[in-house]
Amino acid sequence: MGPTGNSKEFGSMSEINVTPLVDVMLVLLIIFMVTAPMLQQGVDVDLPKTKSSPIKIEEERLVVTVTKSKNIYINKTAFTVEELQKKLKKILEENPDKEVFLRADKNVSYGFVVQVMAAIKDSGIRKLGMVTEVSEIAD
Repeated sequence: MGPTGNSKEFGSMSEINVTPLVDVMLVLLIIFMVTAPMLQQGVDVDLPKTKSSPIKIEEERLVVTVTKSKNIYINKTAFTVEELQKKLKKILEENPDKEVFLRADKNVSYGFVVQVMAAIKDSGIRKLGMVTEVSEIAD
């Protein structure tokens, strides 16, 4: 006890300075906000433009992408037309009502896109949607 009878006079300071913690957290928040959109890039295709409205999706989407160089991807994994059909059959066994979305570059030949669509349909998929971009041109 001190001369005044107060024991806090000689005790250690036990307060935490939160200002540096807040500064660090704000910097991390800004870094994550800037880098998050960069992490969600997929296979780059030039989609055709239409005047349709977007489709609302509740479950995880299964996207088949056809690039300008005629490469085929399911989400981000590359396949040939035959492998695509086999993989979709396996997916269909697990989820018979699975819906597939087809993204095809507008510069890919119509015949190749139809060949991919036929492979998708032959695998047993009955719900096939085409992905396009909304046109910026107003009527």
